[in-house]
Amino acid sequence: MLIPIPETASSVLIETSFAQAIEIIATLPELPELKRRHWATSLRQVGKLLERPLELIPARYSAVRADFRNLHHVPAGMSPKTLQNHKSNAKTALLWLAKEKGIPEHGAPLAPAWAELQAQLKDQLARMRLSPLMRFASANGIGPDVVNEVVMDRFMEYRRVTGKADGAAARRLIARAWNATSESVEAWPKRLLVVPPPKQKVEVVWESFPAGLRAEVDAYLKTLTRIRKDSNGRRIKGLAPSTLITRRRELQATARMAVKVGVPIEELTSLSALLKPEVAERVLDAYWEKNGELPTLFTVDLASRFILIAMQTGCLTAAECDELRAIRARFPQERKELDGITDKNTAFLRQVLTEGVWGRVVKLPYSIMEEAKRLHNRSPLKAAVMAQMAVAIAIETIAPVRLANLASIRFNVNLIRPGGPSSNYWLVFPDDEVKNRVKLNYPLTNDVTSLIDEYIQNFWPALQRGRKEDFLFPGMRNGAKEKISFSGQISRSIQKWTGLRMTTHQFRHAAGAIILKKRPGEYELVRQLLGHKNIQTTMKAYIGLDSIHASEIFTGMISDMIGRRLEAAE
Repeated sequence: MLIPIPETASSVLIETSFAQAIEIIATLPELPELKRRHWATSLRQVGKLLERPLELIPARYSAVRADFRNLHHVPAGMSPKTLQNHKSNAKTALLWLAKEKGIPEHGAPLAPAWAELQAQLKDQLARMRLSPLMRFASANGIGPDVVNEVVMDRFMEYRRVTGKADGAAARRLIARAWNATSESVEAWPKRLLVVPPPKQKVEVVWESFPAGLRAEVDAYLKTLTRIRKDSNGRRIKGLAPSTLITRRRELQATARMAVKVGVPIEELTSLSALLKPEVAERVLDAYWEKNGELPTLFTVDLASRFILIAMQTGCLTAAECDELRAIRARFPQERKELDGITDKNTAFLRQVLTEGVWGRVVKLPYSIMEEAKRLHNRSPLKAAVMAQMAVAIAIETIAPVRLANLASIRFNVNLIRPGGPSSNYWLVFPDDEVKNRVKLNYPLTNDVTSLIDEYIQNFWPALQRGRKEDFLFPGMRNGAKEKISFSGQISRSIQKWTGLRMTTHQFRHAAGAIILKKRPGEYELVRQLLGHKNIQTTMKAYIGLDSIHASEIFTGMISDMIGRRLEAAE
């Protein structure tokens, strides 16, 4: 039998929900009481972990399968076995209801008119993209000929409420599939849907620009790979390949924007032509207007970059450089307003500042090391990589250095024992090895020192693969471990063991947030720990945390007031 969909105003789902499935299970005499209880309990527990009301979760396994995969036992506060049992019970219940009680496996049943059209839809991709719209329309009594932009608005709002993709990209795919089907299927409604425009693509390929400009850009970037001196006579090491790629893309984007604002492409014959003040100003203004009332950090930094390139290459006169500085002077106030924690990092720090979450990360290295020791005899290389992750995470919780410094740690150079073999390790980096030329010194704790010793004695030789190198984290081939793969392994290890999704760089954000929670306003302490060159950098980066701490303090005040009122009432 088909389970009818309630037509109440409060019902949001157009198909059977978890809440309704639980009610159905409770009334099924053919199931043993213990099974009914287990299924209902598991559906409630899984619904709680999905963080949506039971009334908004479809009782259809295909709709929640991906969500089930993302559930993790640690944030759920369960053992791995308990969580797996709940997922298994919930899956079994949903599949049984679909088979025995006729709950549609693919959502709300299609109305006859829609079913006839679907039967003619041979393109599987179009079928996949249009089926949710067809079922939504069927459940709401909307015929194929009635579908228009108003119906699409309602459908996209329904997707938003139920946690599905509801942005312009999703609507664009659906509208394109509808319009293409309208041409290929004779019986399909001929009214076309509006296709939201895609993000603007690159209009001009780099190879279309004059050879002189491309050659000068290549020559300039090549100079950045060599050791050189800055304006104060200090040695500067060459830029990393990833940074060079970014610099190249910035210059290419500048050239494309210059063409977009009306500079003839044939006039951009050199760096001097690209960076001359009248062109640079138009480019920066275009980026400013493109991104709203305030310029993005890219725009602000680009203004400084133009001046630096002009000085390094000598492609502009002193007077032209002064004009660029005058243009750059328009930006400081706006930049101050732009700095701060991004939305992504703010969401991460909410987790870090939640009681118990960061404690799992701090304790994690020792759990991983215990597992590595248990695995050592059976699979020494796999165990060694696990031990490597344990040491890397432990170091970052105490000494939140940048990824490049973490990967390049060397014995007796960066990892030293100033007090002799029985003393604790220190992690040190001279200024020429640090991104912003600030010396770093971190004394490590007894626990971290013991962890490193365990790693060096029992696991590190397997990672050396017969080589004689002094890197704490050796790679598969010569040299230190490659940064991108190293960062990915660290992130995956943390997610696997704790359920927390984070990047290696976010150890630095977490450190700043934890200090400011315990010591509000002490930005200087954060600056010293993270090795920022000046206090303004630190304050700009973490200024957004003040509202979080203010809210916590105020909440505590209100809690105290409620507590005093309850005491008085007693």
